[in-house]
Amino acid sequence: MKIGLIGLGRMGGNIARRLMRGGHEVVAFDRNAKFVETLAGEGASAADGLDSMRAQLGSPAIFWVMLPAGDPTESTIATLAERAEAGDIIIDGGNTFYKDDMRRAKMLAEKGIRYIDVGTSGGVWGLERGYCMMIGGDKDAVDLLDPIFDCLAPGLGTIARTPGRNTDDGEDPRAEKGYIHAGPAGAGHFVKMVHNGIEYGLMQAYAEGFDVLSGKNSDKLPEDQRFDLNLTDIAEVWRRGSVISSWLLDLSAAALAKDQKLEQFSGNVADSGEGRWTIDAAMEQATPINVLATALFARYRSRVEHTFGDKMLSAMRFGFGGHVEMPQ
Repeated sequence: MKIGLIGLGRMGGNIARRLMRGGHEVVAFDRNAKFVETLAGEGASAADGLDSMRAQLGSPAIFWVMLPAGDPTESTIATLAERAEAGDIIIDGGNTFYKDDMRRAKMLAEKGIRYIDVGTSGGVWGLERGYCMMIGGDKDAVDLLDPIFDCLAPGLGTIARTPGRNTDDGEDPRAEKGYIHAGPAGAGHFVKMVHNGIEYGLMQAYAEGFDVLSGKNSDKLPEDQRFDLNLTDIAEVWRRGSVISSWLLDLSAAALAKDQKLEQFSGNVADSGEGRWTIDAAMEQATPINVLATALFARYRSRVEHTFGDKMLSAMRFGFGGHVEMPQ
């Protein structure tokens, strides 16, 4: 298939590369001409603007927007809406607020343009590992785009199949490959939003645990109760058969192997919005989410005072997403 990719940053560029590796044609555009030039050198068709991109796409034209949530995505989709024709498809693969998806889908549908929201997880590792995708939108459009999603997804890989899972009972067989059609417009980003809220909680649990381990040699303790623990070894042994093993733990172990004190990280931990939106959604539903709320507030606190656990959070965010929170 031929697809226009708008936004060639940390994830967008690698999405384009994975699609090209899978035999798809990519028309690439980014405000940074160097990004476009680089990708063109790898086989993409270069576009110097959205008009140029539209002229290179067939019918229906498929546009994948991979930009930061908010005005960059909003203004780009508004511009595409003026250039797209009935039957064309606009995909938002960023971290958009799901209610914005619902509004956009309704607006675009009035022009006959189809809108798909794709919650995309995989970070800077997606090129090799594939992307986990949670998709919202019209079923016919999602099915049409299936070759693209199948190419981007991790596939079955080496993960053991879940005992008792039966697709004859209505479960989506694509879930085992790493992507699902979650529901109508907005559903994909809603599921990804909650995914990121959970991510906050998991990261906070690891961070606090390693903070306790790090503090066991504190001069606040009686000398005969202090342990000088090797955090690198602890993270490594937990990766091997422990019930708390995970990719986040893998990233933590890699960071600690480079520097047990994590001195390259500031511990001033940012949040990208999804944690806040998850709490807002929970409040609307009157659903208690004690752990996720506390994890978000811990990030706010990290911008005032920093602990070793905060550096662990920074290390994990750098590991999976390339987020830079280095000492200033």
